[in-house]
Amino acid sequence: MHLQDVVETRPAAGRRPGPWAARWAAAACAALLALGAAGCTSAAPPAAAPTVAAAEPTAPAPDPSPTATAASALAGATVVDSFGNPDFYTTVDGDTLSAVAAAFGFSETKLAEFNALTPGAPLSPDTRLRLLPEGPVIGASGPAVVSADGIPTSYTVQLDDTLTGVTYRFNVSQDQLAEANKVHFVHEQGNVHFLVEGRTIQLQKNPVDSRAGGGTAVMNSWDRGVFYTTVDGDSIDSVGYQFRVGTAELLQYNPTLAENQPIAAGTRLRLIPGETPIDGARGTFTADDDGVALTYTTAPGDTEAGIAERFGVTTLAEANRPSSGPRGVWYRYAGEQTDAVAPGQTISVALDQPINNPGTW
Repeated sequence: MHLQDVVETRPAAGRRPGPWAARWAAAACAALLALGAAGCTSAAPPAAAPTVAAAEPTAPAPDPSPTATAASALAGATVVDSFGNPDFYTTVDGDTLSAVAAAFGFSETKLAEFNALTPGAPLSPDTRLRLLPEGPVIGASGPAVVSADGIPTSYTVQLDDTLTGVTYRFNVSQDQLAEANKVHFVHEQGNVHFLVEGRTIQLQKNPVDSRAGGGTAVMNSWDRGVFYTTVDGDSIDSVGYQFRVGTAELLQYNPTLAENQPIAAGTRLRLIPGETPIDGARGTFTADDDGVALTYTTAPGDTEAGIAERFGVTTLAEANRPSSGPRGVWYRYAGEQTDAVAPGQTISVALDQPINNPGTW
């Protein structure tokens, strides 16, 4: 089977709502109910024991603003993570387990389970309640590192872990997990796996300057960043989170950068290998006036995965469909059971300028 046979789903630009989006909505409902509004119900709680394999990503929607909607119904302090997801709540006089559960979209039973309490038990003021599981769950059984205030910051992947388990245990969405790790996706895609046994993954973002991210980006037709011109406040972390490029990759593509050093405003950064040949993509290419690659001439040892990585391509096949015959690609492979591409072929790496040579799959 060739790589182009795999149906790939790439998350579009933007951030998905955190897994507790329903809880913020439920908090707003609780506030309305306190004012006498009707017709508002709490969202169903999350499954108690996630057992399914990695869930496929769904169409993204804007993140809910992590405003203190829960605080509008509750007077205690809420501790949120770097994405604004609520992880802890400290009770005040008059709080009840059922009211806190409703404010954050839980069932009372689930909130009691997180905190080793009995449903209906009274709450003393200054009780710190967990709003996420404590310790291993099915699909996320490994050790985690937590910050001084209890926020999970990193996790070591175990055999049989799943995205469902990891996102449930640590109260993050798949897109937030991808952003924290500066990658474009965390679901399996094209035989690329994010959850690998023994790998330590990040669960939070580092703080970045509020001015970061306002520079000018050059995007390719796959909606991937190719170049970015920095502004004051930009850093390796801010650029990495924004364009999902790891620190090691940014330093490799931009030799003038230094880790943990500021980036001068007006610096033009390369966000993909592009001009730098990599394993699986050592051929030559043509580009438009902005430096965005249009065509690529394959070299010995090239693979579909390597070409896609070098030029920020989502699905190489989509730019190289045959103009007749079965749906597939027109270019030739170097073998039957490989994604190695035969050398000497000029193919398209631009979705908006496909090459549709006659041929059959």
